[in-house]
Amino acid sequence: MTNTGKGGRRARAPFEIEGESIPPGTHRSLTLDLPGMSQHTPLSMPVHVVHGRKDGPVLWVSAAIHGDEINGIDIIRQLLRMKTLGRLRGTLICIPVVNVHGFYNHERYLPDRRDLNRAFPGSEHGSLASRMAYTFRTRIVDRADVGIDLHTGSNHRTNLPHIRANMDDADAARLARAFGAPVVVDAKLRDGSLRGYANERQIPTLLYEAGESLRFDPLAIRGGVRGVLNVMVELDMLPRSRGPRGRHHAPIEARSSHWLRAPQTGILRPSVQPGTRVQPGDTLAHLGDLMGSGDVTMEAVREGVVIGQNLMPMVNEGDACFHIAEFSNAARAERSVETFSETLEGLGEGDYPDSGFPD
Repeated sequence: MTNTGKGGRRARAPFEIEGESIPPGTHRSLTLDLPGMSQHTPLSMPVHVVHGRKDGPVLWVSAAIHGDEINGIDIIRQLLRMKTLGRLRGTLICIPVVNVHGFYNHERYLPDRRDLNRAFPGSEHGSLASRMAYTFRTRIVDRADVGIDLHTGSNHRTNLPHIRANMDDADAARLARAFGAPVVVDAKLRDGSLRGYANERQIPTLLYEAGESLRFDPLAIRGGVRGVLNVMVELDMLPRSRGPRGRHHAPIEARSSHWLRAPQTGILRPSVQPGTRVQPGDTLAHLGDLMGSGDVTMEAVREGVVIGQNLMPMVNEGDACFHIAEFSNAARAERSVETFSETLEGLGEGDYPDSGFPD
């Protein structure tokens, strides 16, 4: 709702959240109360709201819904420091740590061992995971028009920067392409997931996967900041660049993906890394015992590009080792990965060529 200001111009109404009234053109930090560790150890979820002077969409950007996936925390930190947010249309809601319990414990899950990203829509009177999901979706998700959820690989795996989205949703597909990650995967919606709930509410939501848990990855972080800015430009929340610097990056869409699993227990010695193009018969790794005998070779079964990889030397039979995305043109996908890396390599904080925004 807008009000009439001086000279007959319409002034945008404040953004109301958690008893706070945030005037247009301001940035406010606040917290959402969560179930604490005890009566004397309260916990809260940090929230940052940037309320633009002019009307536009409400975008939420969240990180660490899995408490050990921390790249998104620094993506949000850098995003909030950008001067270009002074020209914001609409409202940006940033939640750097959703799973506060897991973050403090360096754990993916909540103390009850439940996955917060399988607890949506949640319940006000359910389990700890269900209560936290309820708080997040009622206070944040239900208030938004678009969402971006920031993730990394889990369980000692690393991921090539890529976007997962419901590509059957025209709005989600448009924003996924605008993000500018080297790869876009048409990912199925999982029951109980944040993205699945948002899809039911017809809120287009992107999931950015990049790097590994408990580690900052500078390239993944740079790509995430630039990607969020690109989405905001696509939504007309930020002005378009006047002559963008750097090369334009067009992502490649994966038709499908599959995991290759360890055929036996042993020591894994990879021959490839995320971003490598593989063809049927190519060696991905050697797998043998502690004495270096009894080696077997893991080979690619279909052409594609490695987008995920197990980093643990010791693997058990059946462990997921390599995530391969399949494309209609794998060579073009490999070039897309190379362009993405070259464009972002060596850039400083706040310097994102495709956005064209000042520091």
